[in-house]
Amino acid sequence: MASTLDLTPRTALARGVGSNADTPPPVYDYTAEGSAFQRATRSDYFGWLEHVRAAAGCTRPIRLAGQLLTVEQGTGRILGQRHTDAMPDAAIYTACGNRRATVCPSCAQTYQRDAFQLLRAGLVGGKGVPESVASHPAVFATFTAPSFGPVHARVVKRHTCGNRKRCDCRAEPCHARRDAGLCAHGRPAVCWARHEPGDAVLGHPLCLDCYDHDHQVVWNIFSGELWHRTKQAAERWLAKLARRRGIPRVEVITASGNIRKVPPVRLSPGKVAELQARGAVHFHAIARLDGVNGQDPDTIIPPPAGFTIDDLVDALRHAARQVAFQSPGHPDRPDGWSIAWGEQVDLEPIATDGTGEVTDGMVAGYLAKYATKSTEATGHTSTRLTADSIGAYADPDGDHTARLIDACWRIGRPTGTPVPLSERPRDPRPRPGFVDRWQCPDCGTHTRYPACPTCIAARQAALDAQPASRPAPGNPYARLRRWAHMLGYGGHFLTKARRYSVTFQLLRDTRIAYRRHEHHHQADEHTDTLRAVDHLDQDDTTLIVGTLTFAGVGWHTSGDALLANTAAAMARERRATGREELAHELATTAAGMVPAAA
Repeated sequence: MASTLDLTPRTALARGVGSNADTPPPVYDYTAEGSAFQRATRSDYFGWLEHVRAAAGCTRPIRLAGQLLTVEQGTGRILGQRHTDAMPDAAIYTACGNRRATVCPSCAQTYQRDAFQLLRAGLVGGKGVPESVASHPAVFATFTAPSFGPVHARVVKRHTCGNRKRCDCRAEPCHARRDAGLCAHGRPAVCWARHEPGDAVLGHPLCLDCYDHDHQVVWNIFSGELWHRTKQAAERWLAKLARRRGIPRVEVITASGNIRKVPPVRLSPGKVAELQARGAVHFHAIARLDGVNGQDPDTIIPPPAGFTIDDLVDALRHAARQVAFQSPGHPDRPDGWSIAWGEQVDLEPIATDGTGEVTDGMVAGYLAKYATKSTEATGHTSTRLTADSIGAYADPDGDHTARLIDACWRIGRPTGTPVPLSERPRDPRPRPGFVDRWQCPDCGTHTRYPACPTCIAARQAALDAQPASRPAPGNPYARLRRWAHMLGYGGHFLTKARRYSVTFQLLRDTRIAYRRHEHHHQADEHTDTLRAVDHLDQDDTTLIVGTLTFAGVGWHTSGDALLANTAAAMARERRATGREELAHELATTAAGMVPAAA
């Protein structure tokens, strides 16, 4: 709910738009209420609110300082000039855009709504995606990590609750086994408790010493490669199925002009990674089946006739069962660790007409919710760890999370011994010197080097732009230290195929254009007011050129944060109430238009 802070103390019990007092009590500016009172009593308070409107709900907005020039296109004539020194707080506020709800709830809510629109557009169309995708076979798949040791869990075989968020169903005993006594370390290997949803022990091992923390963090770091191989295996299964059914391959013209034959069917997935309470990653994915157009490979078309939802389910189940590989060798484990999926793999067909148990809106909302989460389920939240801060989180004899972080730091240590410069072999060849001045026949550059530096740089840039044929040599476990604060998982929490749906950038650009159009008349009325939403060009004949630099992060005072967040929360409540009233009005109108039954 929105926080409420009186601009001045109330003199009556009746609530109104604002209360007034003839003699305000003394205010101390070192408190949030005091600094908020000082800001709210200034003459430019409402101008400041309008100035920070674009980032009002952000927890830690970014402040920019500099100059903005309005330039006429074509002539380059400067039509106007504005500097942030003449604006409130001498800065422009812009939202941080963080996706994590624990860092910035307001920006995470925007990210979650964009993720919902992006994922749902890939199932029913819209936002530039053809509506014909609603007829494509689509599956909601869940791939889980294998077991690295018994953990406390809450298992409900049959839910009778209406809301899973407030589930009060009777759970099964955690680990009820009569034939198991003590583990090798003398701890009980059973648990007869029926855990509640918020129990702190959920996800924690029954025995910390028996649990394979090393294997789990290695599995997390290689889980992205496992998903990539699973997608490839499913596509190979579908390609073999098309060949057995006599469906020919499709000829596609590549960028170099060559003709390449590809299978007539392909997968277009979108997935979200979720960190479980035990710290292992599992993936929720939407897998859509598409066809291939040889004339325009980027076009989204239905798969060939005969391919059904059962074929897609069989392909994914086969891939999840068959794909497994061994990680590279490590000094602690020369044979590496086994990387494979767990036994629990759920595959549910998605109904885009709203009739099935798993609908497009349900799946998109479920995945968008996890896109804003990180390691909160494990009870650990921190920024990137370094050698100075690792001691506060890693402990080989600590709790479950501390041992996972310690495993990341220990396995990700440098494994090679660097050779000193004095002991490295020297190149016996003489260093190239200068030659007489000459002109390159290709680019015309005058140089005294034996080879033209301009042409060499161009060729090197072309080589750097090409995809690497093999991974770069080095320690494949070095990334574990970089992602120790994520318990080893270094991938993005929401990824999709290029043809599955639109991009986040397109959604953001559309929202910015809509806000500019919505507030265009306000900008004409208040020419002295500049918001972050108005920084770009609004006219085809003019262009806004800015030289803005980073000035800081966060609000100036806690009172500014309180006022800005309160105003933003009240605006969100008004919008939510308006949407609810509009939905109620539309539902009432639709119910009145339905003819009575005969």
